[in-house]
Amino acid sequence: MFVLFQVLILNNIEPGFGIYPMIYPLFIFMLPFQLGTVPLMLLSFIFGLVIDSFSNTFGLHASSAVIMAFFRPLIFKWLSPRDGYESVESVNVYSMGGRWFLYAYGTLLLIHNTWFFFIESFKLNEFLWVLLKIGLSVPTSFILSLLVQFIFVSNKKEIR
Repeated sequence: MFVLFQVLILNNIEPGFGIYPMIYPLFIFMLPFQLGTVPLMLLSFIFGLVIDSFSNTFGLHASSAVIMAFFRPLIFKWLSPRDGYESVESVNVYSMGGRWFLYAYGTLLLIHNTWFFFIESFKLNEFLWVLLKIGLSVPTSFILSLLVQFIFVSNKKEIR
């Protein structure tokens, strides 16, 4: 569903000013806590490759997804609650809270988009243009991700 929404809808929207909305990093973010780093990076690579094959970007999404997957355990460890994460919790805005989601997903989305746009441009003379693209695309993607969470993710607490 993430792939279809990204390649069929978001890749065809051109809001201007260098905004490139991306929803697929939310899939990587929402993978279970227990998933190890190597399987996480492998899944992210495959997922990014699928997006690349539809977007004709030759590994740009795959490399950005792998970078995000690499930093995900580090960010989660940095922002972990005092008692740690419970194994049954899912990674979403409802189970983890808005502030945690803002910091964790916001940081990972910033890392993802920074890598994506700097590798896409690969020119130092476009530094300010790349910063503008990052500055406009991160909030746009974040808001889209929040909307997806509010629409498709259940806010019911799990009974233990």
